[in-house]
Amino acid sequence: MSAASNAGVAILGSGIFAKEAHLPALQALGPLAPKLKAVYSRSEKSARELADEAATILRITPQTSPPLSSILPITLQPSIVLKALAAGKHVISEKPVAPDVASGLRLIATYEAEYKPKGLIWRVAENWEAEPGYIAAGQAIRAGKIGKVIFFSLRGVNYMDQDSKWYKTPWRTIPDYQGGFLLDGGVHSAAALRVMLPSPMTHLSGFASLNVEWLAPHDTINTVIKAADGSHGIFELSFGAPTPSRTSIGNGTVITGTEGYVTVNQMKVKDPVTGGDTSVFRVTIKSVTRGADGKPGPEKEEVIDEPIRGVEMELASFFAAVLEGKEDDLGSPMGALRDVAIIEAALNSGGKLIDLEELVGRP
Repeated sequence: MSAASNAGVAILGSGIFAKEAHLPALQALGPLAPKLKAVYSRSEKSARELADEAATILRITPQTSPPLSSILPITLQPSIVLKALAAGKHVISEKPVAPDVASGLRLIATYEAEYKPKGLIWRVAENWEAEPGYIAAGQAIRAGKIGKVIFFSLRGVNYMDQDSKWYKTPWRTIPDYQGGFLLDGGVHSAAALRVMLPSPMTHLSGFASLNVEWLAPHDTINTVIKAADGSHGIFELSFGAPTPSRTSIGNGTVITGTEGYVTVNQMKVKDPVTGGDTSVFRVTIKSVTRGADGKPGPEKEEVIDEPIRGVEMELASFFAAVLEGKEDDLGSPMGALRDVAIIEAALNSGGKLIDLEELVGRP
């Protein structure tokens, strides 16, 4: 009998992501995941709705009482993480790790001083960090397939209307945290760059603006970032596109090296099994080939399509750490704090250079 079969997991929070991402991920993991034993929400109605969906998808009947895995509003989540740890629970909490760098540093310090020594595990669920597509891109770069990284760009322009299910979430409609959607969604992009680049990002300069009134406090950032290895690039995010079609132009990541480049884009492809459309991250690696004389020859191309399954992978990693003692680099609270630092610096730079290492207070 596996360790998972004797263990249990609980979901705190019953919103869109709990229903559309976490439940399907638990279903996909099957026997590798502990049984969902409880769900919690601030309203009994929401908790029962999530429990009913869990009963259908997972064929179990969780109780509607408080326990462990946290998918809660940004400003509420840190206090719940500490309460769960104080109750002796292992915790995986949704990104961002905290609403700002200062509170994130305090939260991490408390965990490392009081709960980590007791063997309790706390991970931050940043699913883009766990996406096989981004990991594959990072592995190709570290393997030297494009030489030394010299410059990069990540651009994400999004359209948000007031009828969107994501906008209608009350705590997003009137955010009580910096950046609004830029923090909530932008940490994904920061995490993707963190995973792909071979060297940590150290400095940022940029500007932030609000262009759609109801997306306050900000909806757009345009920045330049420098990494420790001397490479530099552009990091641009917006949730204020004027039309849906604008989102199809120029989005994606390009990382250029001395011997080639890597692109990463999200797209739909035909599933070879079902014949239907499925979403993937497509990684395209273009490399310089050289003849015996060292002169450049024809380009070599490698294409990798990785299904989008970051939530599944981050949960599998967390369960393996809790149940089997297997550790990897996923879900580090300090890594997630560096993602928050990118967004916070972009919001506050105003054209001034921000030292990211100084901001997070660690080398």
